[in-house]
Amino acid sequence: MNRRLILKLVVAAFASLPLALPAAAAEKVTVFAAASLKNALDAANAAWSKDSGNETTVSYAASSALAKQIEAAAPADLFISADLAWMDYVAEKKLVKDDTRVNLLGNRIVLVAPKDKASTVEIKEGFDLAGLVGDGKLAMGAVDSVPAGKYGKAALEKLGVWSSVEGKVAGAESVRAALALVSRGEAPYGIVYQTDAAADPGVAVVGTFPENSHPPIIYPAAILSESKSAAAAAYLDFLKSDKAALFFTEQGFTILK
Repeated sequence: MNRRLILKLVVAAFASLPLALPAAAAEKVTVFAAASLKNALDAANAAWSKDSGNETTVSYAASSALAKQIEAAAPADLFISADLAWMDYVAEKKLVKDDTRVNLLGNRIVLVAPKDKASTVEIKEGFDLAGLVGDGKLAMGAVDSVPAGKYGKAALEKLGVWSSVEGKVAGAESVRAALALVSRGEAPYGIVYQTDAAADPGVAVVGTFPENSHPPIIYPAAILSESKSAAAAAYLDFLKSDKAALFFTEQGFTILK
């Protein structure tokens, strides 16, 4: 067999082999999410990335701050707010795809104290929160912008105690920042979501606010109008799935159907 024939046979053999195609590039979904979602959403995102091969990048902050960033054209694909008001804010500016909007989760607000100083408090109309706080501060999200702070103020007004503690409030940039003040012992009490309390071993829940003392706590989600990610819709579908629900309920969220 001459050399030219051998070469032709080798070329023919390689030509018959299937071509190795490059792996498809992973899609990335950029999410703006309320700070209180961090633990649950991090776990859910890890599961989605493992199943889909796609990636998520999440910016956690107060819903008010995130809404303002979206308004300023910050690049993102999906927004999860801790209240309806800030989702309405971006929706009114045509910054979300209305047909993708969904009420995803519910939550509760609670009174927390440093774990080593926690005693049960009966939260009811006229309870002496000012006396409990004493010369210290009541840690809350900023009551004019942060959803947890707005819910907390509404509850205290409904229970008739807001005027007695208004001057004692330490307004934080997010609910997680308020939680940290209590966890570090810098404030004797704070009002946060029950899911935040569950995420921090340094605090204990000493009382839960009646659900009828404040507007319903609802976390809406929607894909943003300027989203460029081909995986955004699949990601939102995952967040609505039973598999994702496990991560949220584990942290104390309720699933809204």
